[in-house]
Amino acid sequence: QVQLVESGGGLVQVGGSLRLSCAASGSIFSINTMGWYRQAPGKQRELVAVVSSADITTYADAVKGRFTISRNNAKNTVYLQMNSLKPEDTAVYYCNVRLLLSSHWGQGTQVTVSS
Repeated sequence: QVQLVESGGGLVQVGGSLRLSCAASGSIFSINTMGWYRQAPGKQRELVAVVSSADITTYADAVKGRFTISRNNAKNTVYLQMNSLKPEDTAVYYCNVRLLLSSHWGQGTQVTVSS
């Protein structure tokens, strides 16, 4: 069993910053990719950013240059630093952790950017 605990969401004004964290615990031997996805009302869940076990990062075009993903392997934790936030960044953000044979999702954390 794998548990993911997310934190750091909230309400922020346009141009502000937030930092999301996601800590994994439980039956974890080796984590492959760790990432963040988001889902806005009426839209499908979409990739925001992922980081591989080799620290290779991938970003959605919409967040490149504004968001930074990082991971702390000793703590099994992934972070998402979000700067220059825009109203279109408003969504529920979900952490995803992929092990060798399974994929796990966090419960989601709301990010709201007000104009």
